[in-house]
Amino acid sequence: MPVFTPIPHEQFVADVLALADALRADPDWRPDYLIGIGRGGLIPAVYLSHAIVGPMLSVDYSARNEDLAAPALARLAERTREGARLLFIDDINDSGATIGRLRVGLSNAGADAAHIRFATLLDNITSQQRVDYAARTIDRSVTKDWFIFPWEAVAPDAAIEADAAELPDRIA
Repeated sequence: MPVFTPIPHEQFVADVLALADALRADPDWRPDYLIGIGRGGLIPAVYLSHAIVGPMLSVDYSARNEDLAAPALARLAERTREGARLLFIDDINDSGATIGRLRVGLSNAGADAAHIRFATLLDNITSQQRVDYAARTIDRSVTKDWFIFPWEAVAPDAAIEADAAELPDRIA
């Protein structure tokens, strides 16, 4: 049985503010757009856009439907070629699969990788992908908790358990 660990709203806000501080501490790189990765990165991106006073867009990867995401990635890639800097935000970098798919999709669309960065609230240090900014880190080889972010807390317990059951290697 997985250990379900709710992240209180206060911790979530502190994590967003930590990301904002990290961005402010990086004087050589300021995003032109924050891109919330649907679905887990949408709410953190909205909060972060308010914290750093920057515009926010979104790209949907929650459905894992490349056909829906490809046109948005192509438009974002074009923006990077025009010089725009994009910061992609997600709730957690766990296995790295989402970030990896985004990097490949953006690369295939001709994006300028120097204009793309990633931020997460939680970063698994054993992930296959690295992020540029993280509020907190975990080590999945040690921490097997299934984190429940504030926006997920409204879901029925059965739905949360079903989500966790889809990825048994992360919580076993």
